[in-house]
Amino acid sequence: MKRAIIFISTGLAALFIILIMASALSNTKLPAHSQTADRLSEPEKARLTEFFHVRQTLGSAVWPGWGDAEIPVIVYNETNTFLVGYPASHPPDGWVKMPQNEQQGSSWEPVPGDTFNGQVYYRQRLPESGETPQAFTVRIGAYWAASLTTKEWMAISLTNQLRADLPAPLRPIFPCRLAISLLVGSSDLYVTMLAHESFHAYQGTVAPERLAAAETAVHQENNYPWDDVDLQTAWQAELDLLQAALAAESEAETAVLTQQFLRQRQQRRQEFGLDGALADYERQREWLEGLAKYVELEIWRQAATMPGYEPASALAIDSDFGRYAGFEKRWSQEVMQMGRMADDRGDGRFYYSGMAQAMLLDRLLPGWKEQALADGVFLEDLLETAVTNLP
Repeated sequence: MKRAIIFISTGLAALFIILIMASALSNTKLPAHSQTADRLSEPEKARLTEFFHVRQTLGSAVWPGWGDAEIPVIVYNETNTFLVGYPASHPPDGWVKMPQNEQQGSSWEPVPGDTFNGQVYYRQRLPESGETPQAFTVRIGAYWAASLTTKEWMAISLTNQLRADLPAPLRPIFPCRLAISLLVGSSDLYVTMLAHESFHAYQGTVAPERLAAAETAVHQENNYPWDDVDLQTAWQAELDLLQAALAAESEAETAVLTQQFLRQRQQRRQEFGLDGALADYERQREWLEGLAKYVELEIWRQAATMPGYEPASALAIDSDFGRYAGFEKRWSQEVMQMGRMADDRGDGRFYYSGMAQAMLLDRLLPGWKEQALADGVFLEDLLETAVTNLP
């Protein structure tokens, strides 16, 4: 028995050493820069093609009007910003950061010798000051555009950030490739991330003052009592009720659990003095980011379940694209993650609590989206209407 234990221990040690060596070797081959930084690579074009295709095909079923809206897309890497799908003949200079209304960037030029699906697309060098369009929405002339890094640069920049945060002895051997594949995910995820930012552009198009108010509300983040343990416990009860309502099998059970969520929310705010600006901060961020999170997941669900939906053939070259077959797994992960957000510092929890309320409204209040972008209407208000009007 002793020899067997020694043999097993020796074998495990050898396996561990092999894994460390394999990880170290893999890290030496990690890309340090985009393969084609001065133009969009074919895989990046394919992902953008599928995004425009899925939004135009299913977008208005996800949110009325969104699929038909003229929303260009900006993607950027370490050196260049690219503009695709711009509806006018030539874009004005740069982009306008919203809601600050700050002009950034410089003039756009057609990418020489290249097109996007047969159409001209544009580029400009990122300014040396380090400004980027960021992952959100910006305005270019009369149009609101979605903005996101390219998938390739997203993986590289996250790798660089991860390695910089690691203790020096771990940097050569940490399994960066595995970690980044989990963080960045599949091309299916990237397409839906574009949908998330595109919906922000739609919010800006339809309700620019609301978007400005919701984005400005983030200034309350420093005043929010994130570290209050009792408040975290109260938030946990709220998130648990949202999880239970999403899992409910009948409309009646969903309605009861939703009512309990609304009462728990009201009680929490009263008990911890979260009224006025801090309650508004919660509602505003749920409206802005929760709705975009909802759209991100709902377009994946519809692409996975809609009979006859066929992704763009351009993505056949991308082995990282799963044709949206992983939706159920993704949905389960997101619901579980929501239950872990009570002690998270920052407004990430509002992405989830807002998304969950939107999903519940799909069940309880048909037509709710017609009201959701109107002034002064928040998700919890619509849920209150839904459960009040139910028999």
